[in-house]
Amino acid sequence: MSYLELRGVTKDFGGLRAVDNLSFEVEQGEIFGIIGPNGSGKTTCFNLINGFYPLTGGEIHFRGRRIDGLPPHRICELGIARTFQVVKPLRRMTVLENVMAGAFLRESRVAAARRRAREVLEFCGLAHRADVEAKSLTIADRKRLEIARALATQPEVLLLDETAAGLNPRECEEAIALIQRIRQSGVTVVVVEHVMKVIMGISDRVLAINFGREIARGTPGEIARHPEVIRAYLGEAHA
Repeated sequence: MSYLELRGVTKDFGGLRAVDNLSFEVEQGEIFGIIGPNGSGKTTCFNLINGFYPLTGGEIHFRGRRIDGLPPHRICELGIARTFQVVKPLRRMTVLENVMAGAFLRESRVAAARRRAREVLEFCGLAHRADVEAKSLTIADRKRLEIARALATQPEVLLLDETAAGLNPRECEEAIALIQRIRQSGVTVVVVEHVMKVIMGISDRVLAINFGREIARGTPGEIARHPEVIRAYLGEAHA
């Protein structure tokens, strides 16, 4: 039995089919990457997994339980957390308070939520920014805060959407190290990413999609050489 599994998942927006009969499995403890050109359905896939959008067709299962149809907060309670491509921290709250908001999913007492939040900030390298307002953070630190807030919910699976977007090379290396630490802590990671250095450097397996459909699946090396993947990214002349 797969840990997280999508079976024939389809999502229509009016006459547009954003995800088309997509099926894949994520095994416990792996880093699973999803790549594709802009508009290929990657973020929509995340929105389906975490219950933000209802399915048009298909099923989603987590630890043997069907979860499609559940609201996002219930899916998070079951152990699936996510970050967003466009980070939107609670700007007037401190970094610590932002992470406490996530910690309250499992902690009912303020002191416990604060303690959990400080632990996560230390893990993510943001402890020194705990008391500053979130609106003052750099883009790299906002990305870390987004991850920290998700980790504060104590997930079993973390969906990371474009974590490296907008980062410079040094910040990308730091993002890679953080994602690897997250996996080492026991969290299964699913990554949507455009920065190939990041996703190819950390993923155990990679799924390539285009127009909402699978075009290839395999190891990073297999995907990098796959003619359909090359065609989707670079055009017919390069295939």
